[in-house]
Amino acid sequence: MKQFTISSSKKIDLNDFCPTDTDKLDKKDIQDKYLELQEKFIELQEVFYASKKFSLLIILQGMDCSGKDGTVKKALAGVNPNGFVVQSFKQPTLLESEHDYLWRAHKETPIKGNITVFNRSYYEDVLVTRVHKMINDPIALARFKEITEFEKYLVSNGTIILKFFLHISKEFQQKKLLSRLETPEKHWKFSMADLAERKFWDKYQQCYADVLSNCSTEQAPWYVVPADHRWFRDYFILQRIVTTLEDLKLGYPAMNGTIAQLIEEVKESN
Repeated sequence: MKQFTISSSKKIDLNDFCPTDTDKLDKKDIQDKYLELQEKFIELQEVFYASKKFSLLIILQGMDCSGKDGTVKKALAGVNPNGFVVQSFKQPTLLESEHDYLWRAHKETPIKGNITVFNRSYYEDVLVTRVHKMINDPIALARFKEITEFEKYLVSNGTIILKFFLHISKEFQQKKLLSRLETPEKHWKFSMADLAERKFWDKYQQCYADVLSNCSTEQAPWYVVPADHRWFRDYFILQRIVTTLEDLKLGYPAMNGTIAQLIEEVKESN
C-alpha cells in the first residue's frame, strides 16, 4: 500500500492519484480474500475488545458521495456492537461552537478496547471552514499543527489512528447524484447542499491536498483510497485495518485462578 500512503515530507497533488486505480487487481481476484478479511476482522475485533489495551480511531474523509456510510455498512459489518461506535460530525451545534474546534471530537474518541469510526471529523474545521472563507490560510496552518499535536497526544495514550481519504472523481460524484434522483428509494439521500458544495470542487481538492501534505505523520499517516470502484475501496480499508490489528499480536486476557477452581466455585454457587 506504499503508493497510497502519504509521507509526512511529501507535498501532495491529488491529480497524481487516480480515483479508478485498483492496484492492478480485478474484483474477482479478491473476492475470496475479501471474505477472509471480513471473518478475520470480526475475530480480531473480539480480541481487541476483550484485551482493552488499545483503542482504534478510524477517520473517513471524502467528498460527498465518496462512500463514507457505505464503507461502514459493507466493509466493517458484523462486528461486536459493544466495542464498535460510529460518530458522524455535522455542522457544529451552538454548544459545540462555544468550545474549541477539537472539543466535540476529543470527547468522542474511543475508550480502551473500542473501535470508533469518525464519519467526517475534526478535519472539517480545516476543510469546510477554509473553502467557505470562515478561516484564513494562517489560521488553517496553525490548525494543521494543532491537529498533528492532538493526534500525537492520542497515540501516546494508546489510541491507534487510521485516516482514509476516499478519493473519487468529479464524474463519479455526478453519476451518484443522478442515481439518487433517478431512483425513488434513494431520494432521501439527495441534498441540495451536496449540489451547492459541488461548485467548490476544485477548492476542496486543493484544501484536501493541503491536509494530506501537512497532517500525515509516521504515527498517523493518511491513506489516499481510490474510491470510484467501491469493491476496491472496501478491500483496501479492510486490509489495512486487519493488518493493523494483527500487528498488535493481542490475546484474550488470562483468567484469575485455575479453570478447575472456577468451575467448582460456579457449581457451589447453586
